[in-house]
Amino acid sequence: MTWVQSPAGGGEEDSSQSCGASAFLPPLPWQPPGLPQPRAAAAAAGAARQPPAAAGHGAAGRGTQRRLRPRPGRVGGTARQVSGGGGGYWGGVRGAAAAAGGGGARPAAAAEGASAPPHREPPAAAEESPAAATAEAPPHAHPMTADSWRNLIEHIGLLYQEYRDKSTRQEIETRRLQDSQTDPEESSPSEETPSEAEPTSTTESKAPPQISLLRNSNSRFNLWQDLPEIRSSGVLSILQPDEIKLQEAMFELVTSEASYYKSLNLLVSHFMENERLKKILHQSEAHILFSNVLDVMAVSERFLLDLEQRVEENIVISDVCDIVYQHTVNHFSVYITYVSNQTYQERAYKQLLQDKPAFREVISQLELDPKCKGLSFSSFLILPFQRITRLKLLVQNILKKVEEKSDRETTALDAHKELETVVKACNEGVRKMSRTEQMISIQKKLEFKIKSVPIISHSRWLLKQGELQQMNGPKTSRTLRTKKLFREIYLFLFNDLLVICRQIPGDKYQVFDSAPRGLLRVEELEDQGQSLANVFILRLLENADDREASYMLKASSQSEMKRWMISLAPNRRTKFVSFTSRLVDCPQIQCVHPYVAQQPDELSLELADILNILDKTDDGWIFGERLHDQERGWFPSSMGEEILNPKIRAQNLKECFRVHKSDDSQRRKLGSRNRQ
Repeated sequence: MTWVQSPAGGGEEDSSQSCGASAFLPPLPWQPPGLPQPRAAAAAAGAARQPPAAAGHGAAGRGTQRRLRPRPGRVGGTARQVSGGGGGYWGGVRGAAAAAGGGGARPAAAAEGASAPPHREPPAAAEESPAAATAEAPPHAHPMTADSWRNLIEHIGLLYQEYRDKSTRQEIETRRLQDSQTDPEESSPSEETPSEAEPTSTTESKAPPQISLLRNSNSRFNLWQDLPEIRSSGVLSILQPDEIKLQEAMFELVTSEASYYKSLNLLVSHFMENERLKKILHQSEAHILFSNVLDVMAVSERFLLDLEQRVEENIVISDVCDIVYQHTVNHFSVYITYVSNQTYQERAYKQLLQDKPAFREVISQLELDPKCKGLSFSSFLILPFQRITRLKLLVQNILKKVEEKSDRETTALDAHKELETVVKACNEGVRKMSRTEQMISIQKKLEFKIKSVPIISHSRWLLKQGELQQMNGPKTSRTLRTKKLFREIYLFLFNDLLVICRQIPGDKYQVFDSAPRGLLRVEELEDQGQSLANVFILRLLENADDREASYMLKASSQSEMKRWMISLAPNRRTKFVSFTSRLVDCPQIQCVHPYVAQQPDELSLELADILNILDKTDDGWIFGERLHDQERGWFPSSMGEEILNPKIRAQNLKECFRVHKSDDSQRRKLGSRNRQ
């Protein structure tokens, strides 16, 4: 595979060095208005361009005619409508896009009922500009034809699971390379914008970034700069390195959506519509197993068609975040429905494998088909959740590369904000389903020795549970020769309540004390020998008897002790300051092995995640805060590699603040939490 995601920890952006589109592209109707332009030509270039019209039909391989619909968008701050140039990429017949050139005659729409935008003449001001008259004519950059784009898409040899894995692993390798450089200012000039004090030659400053590719001759998957149209156009020698990185980031979003749709299509055609499987599954079982995947695929298809049309307009992509924004607001709610069903989906799949041998046999045979490339059925089922999460990160990657205080930055921020809302709703949907069942199960196991406390509540969920040892006797630290120094107790810690129990026969727990979580305090004891190792004091400022109570508790390990202390008193200061403080160089780690949380206080990790280390233990656990969503939790230190280069850490923080700068309330919340 030759695609690689541009690293998140690249060099700092300098808006003063951004390139001007009118400086290298002639005033043609297809010139991308989203690129930054010199002020002298800004007014003239504000007019919308006329894209080539095209005949198109054949959505998602079904051969049905697609009406070319207007798509409202915001590119370069200008409202516009686009038609033509689209079409289903899995099948159907489309007319080739009209050849690009000057402001010639308006091409007729071939598809019946297709609406074409009003013809607009190329900006006259650009022709009158003295600079434009004297400058050497740049090479023509033509729109990518529909046939050329369709050929690229159809030759994507990677399913989304493979695409995603290789892209993130390349991102990890890129960061490793950056982190290994002892003097970042001298060792990575390609990641820095040239300063005035250190001028570089014109050729060096405009050379495309050198990116190490994961070459795969069978994938036929290219970087944007590797496309024949790009190579032959000459734009690589004209575009600034930062703009090339931005083009790659936008191109990855488009091509990864194509790979994702390919995998979704395989899930439906190969598994869901298999006749043998249909006969085995009851209608209700099939509904739980596949949920609304047809709706998800239809949304992906519509999204991909609009992205495809945008790429066909011009080989230099103007923007994609406006399209992401529109589809997130209007269509991506189907992801919330699908992901919220995940708990029932996983349970139904496990139950079917256990109870129906015929189902297990058919699934095994379908997985062995070469189409699946050795991937499991469950990896296809989880695709929508992985995609909506990854899409947010791809928009973040674009946001880090656009010019600051530009229209494209505004559009990217809007798209990211809407995607973040959808992702949070997906996460909340999954948690709500699993939490409700978990609370019911816990309620059945509790027997109250004290006044009963209602456990089940829509606003309550479990944070941590487990066994600890309570020290016996009123003067526990001086009675080390008693026959039994500690006694087992069991804690259920909810987001607003602590319940202290003792386990009794029959998988039951007898509750003997409780307290609101906000009235808990913890204190770590100094090491007083092996018997008192990993011991801490838990204080209940107001317990079930409306009085203060203290418990001296012993954990099985140092990490378990710290995990309990942070869960019981979340505002307690950790070893390292949170990343929300700009003044402190917080340790960072990048994930090199995925991790699935085993306990409520743990954090699931994806490859290439960047986290700030808030605390760590000597027995191999880290308490971290993920930069892209501020989620906190514990995970094994073996899952990641610490980032040693202070410049890379600082750049990661800068990019994180830029991504979240539009949410002022979130910033205030994070700052308040850091002070506590």
